[in-house]
Amino acid sequence: MEEHDNMEYLYQQVLQKDVTRRLQVGQDLIDYLNDPQRSSDVEQDKPRLDKTIDELTGWVNSSNYKVALLGIDITGAFVDRLGEHFRGYLGTVVPALVDRLGDSKDQVREQSQNLILRCMEVTASPMYVWERLLPGFKHKNFRSREGVCLVLCATLNTYGAQPLRLSKIVPHLCTLTGDQNPQVREAATASLVDVYRHIGERVRADLGKSGLPAARLQTIYGRFDEALNSGNMALSPSHGESLPHLLFTFAFSDVCPFMAHMEQEMGYD
Repeated sequence: MEEHDNMEYLYQQVLQKDVTRRLQVGQDLIDYLNDPQRSSDVEQDKPRLDKTIDELTGWVNSSNYKVALLGIDITGAFVDRLGEHFRGYLGTVVPALVDRLGDSKDQVREQSQNLILRCMEVTASPMYVWERLLPGFKHKNFRSREGVCLVLCATLNTYGAQPLRLSKIVPHLCTLTGDQNPQVREAATASLVDVYRHIGERVRADLGKSGLPAARLQTIYGRFDEALNSGNMALSPSHGESLPHLLFTFAFSDVCPFMAHMEQEMGYD
């Protein structure tokens, strides 16, 4: 590929629709992006770069899992190559990765989650990425809904609760504890337990105001107790000091309309 070391050639290869050809050139594209000397013009032609990233989502969304994995890997090479300059492409890339969280192949789901976490590490803050992940809680594919919950657990275990506006996330988890799919229900409950591990008892108090059915609430509380009694909490003093009181209740109206009157009474905007 050395004789074609430029963005125009890379773009033309990304345009390939033939599966065999994509599989042939995929690793060459990754090697090209990983070598700054060869790919020195990556950011010089932004319109071409924009089109390349757009076309690359077609690889990520391919029904051929080998092409999808290559698409994820090439996107990851762009993330590493561009760093914070990849931020403007998250609105295009993250929804495609959320779709792939619903893939039938374990490897595709795992690589999608890894790349989402990689974006939080090198491209933008965890919450900036999460703003683009939130629609995934309502994804039509149950595996994607489950996958977004798993990404939350991984985010909390990597970064803690401090960088996240959990008031935007927890209401979705509450809704998914009543999902029709048992795997999603379990993933949402496990995510709430992870939130509890990092925040502590105020989660229990706020969930009591969420309007969840009593039986479901008691089940969740039971899981909280298990985490507490196992010594598996992950609290830090800074969390207790900096997170606002009634952390979650003001956002519940986003997914639980019956909470709106409570917000008004409490004076939240």
